[in-house]
Amino acid sequence: MWTGILIAVLVLLGLALAFGALLGFASERFRVEGNPLVEQIDAMLPQTQCGQCGFPGCRPYAESIADGGPINKCPPGGESTIKALADLLDIDPQPLDAEHGVEQARTVAVIREDECIGCTKCIQACPVDAILGAAKHMHTVIESECTGCDLCVEPCPVDCIDMITIEPDIRGWTWSQPRIITTDKQEANS
Repeated sequence: MWTGILIAVLVLLGLALAFGALLGFASERFRVEGNPLVEQIDAMLPQTQCGQCGFPGCRPYAESIADGGPINKCPPGGESTIKALADLLDIDPQPLDAEHGVEQARTVAVIREDECIGCTKCIQACPVDAILGAAKHMHTVIESECTGCDLCVEPCPVDCIDMITIEPDIRGWTWSQPRIITTDKQEANS
């Protein structure tokens, strides 16, 4: 009697081990890696997580673009990001969709600390955790972490947050695209 139970337990144990090994092998062999195109698109987006594009962050917007969605919904990225995405996807660039906003200079939030009441509403609204502070204490913005998304301004009950334009310096300066200038002689020769 005990031998029959022991044999049944051993058979079930053997089957469990065999199927476990088979599932382990299949999970490694047929692993689906992330879409490399989504990774490339996400790296090109500005990572402001501002939601102006209609998505909760840059990653979901990158997934939408990889699935054939429009590339012109990102005001923080502006025309340069649209052109880079068009080059990557080998499609024609489109003008920025004004429904989602307009391209602006880079800004950063600044809290007038003497007016801050420590309500933490700005901390809760910040998608990148760039605001430092505690309840009923003064808050401040970590400038290097702030993406300028403007989401902290609206919930502030005492209106002590300003968006300040950041002037380009050597760390953020980029070479502008050259303009093609044609003369009447060049047009006549064409």
